[in-house]
Amino acid sequence: MPGPIRNAARTRARILKIATSEFATKSFDGARVDRIAARARVNKHMLYHYFGSKEGLFTAVLEEMYGSIRDSQQEMSLAELPPEEALRQLIVQTHEVILAHPEFIGLLNSENLMKARHIRESAMIRQLYDPLIPGLRAILERGAEAGVFRAGIDPVDLYVSIGSLCFHAISNQHTLKAIFDVDLTSKAALERRLDHVTQMILAYCRAEFGSASQPAPPQRLSAIGN
Repeated sequence: MPGPIRNAARTRARILKIATSEFATKSFDGARVDRIAARARVNKHMLYHYFGSKEGLFTAVLEEMYGSIRDSQQEMSLAELPPEEALRQLIVQTHEVILAHPEFIGLLNSENLMKARHIRESAMIRQLYDPLIPGLRAILERGAEAGVFRAGIDPVDLYVSIGSLCFHAISNQHTLKAIFDVDLTSKAALERRLDHVTQMILAYCRAEFGSASQPAPPQRLSAIGN
């Protein structure tokens, strides 16, 4: 028979799975610990024994989710690819991660409403992302040295753009469908969207982008309406 350690790990994993669904669909404020405990077939005392509080449970859910996501993003394997192919694969990985974890959208919305207080308190999540930006910076630098990418691209700005372009169409699929009458989650639409995002990012990074004549900088926001 399984020992107590194995049983504890299974119980904890079951609670996290149920809590992920609860928080993702009902938000942090709408989620109920009583309901999570009942669905996970444990009492509240045991749940609090593992996670301490509702706050601690939500932090654990985020850590589990971010851990799964980072497992899918393999910077080490990208380092072995030519720069443009490495960047292309990072875009594909980011797109596939969002599709594979639809509950992440609800969790992220809740955490942003709370100004990321759980992420700020989690050393684990920050550590998970420590290799990401240096890895992307290395890809960009290799590309610039090879004459494939232009120099001076900020890796944080670029990653935010990749994430935003992949995320928006999925997180806003219902409102976009209501407005434009387009199903952005069909297989054809997802493939088209991924190609669109990939071409946009690669075009921005390629060496010839920086050689084109650049338009005048936009007006400062503070000046608009004056």
